[in-house]
Amino acid sequence: MNASGKHGTRVLVVEDETQMRRLLTVSLTKHGFQVTTASTGDEALQEVSSGAIELVLLDLGLPDMDGVQVCRDIREWSAVPIIVVTVREDESDKVTALDAGADDYVNKPFGIDELLARIRANLRRASPEPADPVLHFGALTVDLQRHSVSKNGEYIHLTRTEYDLLRVLATHAGRVLTHRQLLREARGPEYEGDTPLLRVHMVALRRKLGISPGLPGHIATEAGVGYRLLA
Repeated sequence: MNASGKHGTRVLVVEDETQMRRLLTVSLTKHGFQVTTASTGDEALQEVSSGAIELVLLDLGLPDMDGVQVCRDIREWSAVPIIVVTVREDESDKVTALDAGADDYVNKPFGIDELLARIRANLRRASPEPADPVLHFGALTVDLQRHSVSKNGEYIHLTRTEYDLLRVLATHAGRVLTHRQLLREARGPEYEGDTPLLRVHMVALRRKLGISPGLPGHIATEAGVGYRLLA
């Protein structure tokens, strides 16, 4: 899979507004992507089921079904990256879309450079690469095999929960994880709703990591949605 689009990465644009569909098609084609379009959820599902699509740009407001349902349906049989592109700014809509299987979201209006960066990041994460038990984020190193974390070569003592939260964020670096997703992967489904517990552990984890905002390894807060580890 090609993260740049220069060799014809196949992107499906799901958008019922003609002008926006045309804008995205022209912009992505200009940057080397092969673009297929769909104006309804049903058309989108048919295109993805062909197996030829490598990334989906999905509007939530479709005429035949909500985009969230399209996400859920796709996730039943495909791991193709899905970026939601929507005018909905309510945090609950973002959380619902991410929990339904979306990998990222971009609010309209958006800059094409930001959208292209999100596309490249999601394609990189979706590309099959040899598993690396040691992950590096600037000064931060996460050793998945030894279950250890260090900063500038110095070991950082973390509790089991703190390590598990960092492990999940590190293995999904650059991606927004909702509170429920993070708790489910780190602690199990029975802890999905324990947001207060998550906040307590995140405060402690950030303090121990001591990574300045904006630097690789910093844990960014997506207000009302979840967290993202900066890669």
